[in-house]
Amino acid sequence: MHILFTRPLEDCSEMILKFQSLGHQVSHLPLIRVEKVSYEEINFSVYGGIVFTSANAVKFLNTDILNKNIKCFCVGSATEKKARSVGFQNTISAEGNVTNLKELIIQSYESKNKELLYVSGETISVDLDQQLLSDGFKVKRIINYKVNHNQKFEDKFVNELKLNMPDMVYVYSKNSASSFLNFIKIYQTKTLWMNTNLMCIGEKTSSILNEIKWKKIFLFNPGEEEFLLYKI
Repeated sequence: MHILFTRPLEDCSEMILKFQSLGHQVSHLPLIRVEKVSYEEINFSVYGGIVFTSANAVKFLNTDILNKNIKCFCVGSATEKKARSVGFQNTISAEGNVTNLKELIIQSYESKNKELLYVSGETISVDLDQQLLSDGFKVKRIINYKVNHNQKFEDKFVNELKLNMPDMVYVYSKNSASSFLNFIKIYQTKTLWMNTNLMCIGEKTSSILNEIKWKKIFLFNPGEEEFLLYKI
C-alpha cells in the first residue's frame, strides 16, 4: 500500500521505517512545524504532579532541576515514552484521550490540595486545566511550544503525489487537519482522495476534513497505526 504521514519527520521517522520494512510505499508530507516558546521560570517544588498532553510538551520543558519521581500524567503511550526517555519514573498513561486523562487524574491524584503543573502547546483541543479547576483541583498551565503551518511544498512531490495517490493518510491533530485541508485546496487535489482512507485522531480532527470525499474515515489512538493496516 501507499501510505502518507503528515507529522514532522522527528515524530514519525520510526513509523516510516517500520512501514517500509513491511513492504509499503511511504510518503511524507510535513504539514506543521513545532517551535519552542519562552515561558516563565518554574518553581517545580510547589507542584505535586505534572500533566502532559503531548510529547512536544515534554520535549520543550527544561527538566534539569525537576524531581523525576513526581507523579507524571500522560495523555497516551507516545507521550509517556517521551517522558520516560527524559527520566520521569512515576508515569501513568491515559491511552491517547484527554477525557480519559482527566478521569485518571481525578481517580489517582491524591494530593488534591497540592497544585498540578499542566504543560501544553499554545493551541489545545480540550481545556483540561479549566475542567480540572472546576472539579476543585489547583492547576497551573504553562505553554512551552507553538505550532506553525507549512504553506509551501515542492512541486515535484505534489505532482508525484497526484499521479500516485495514497491508500491511507494519517492525520494527528486539528492543526494538521487544517493545514491538510489548505494543502488540498491550494494544490487542487480535492477530487483525488475518493480512494484514500483517512486515519484521524479524534472526531474533531476528522470533522475538519469532512468536506473532502474519502473512501472511509477511521478514528485511532497513537500506537494503533500498524493495526489499522489490517482494517482496510
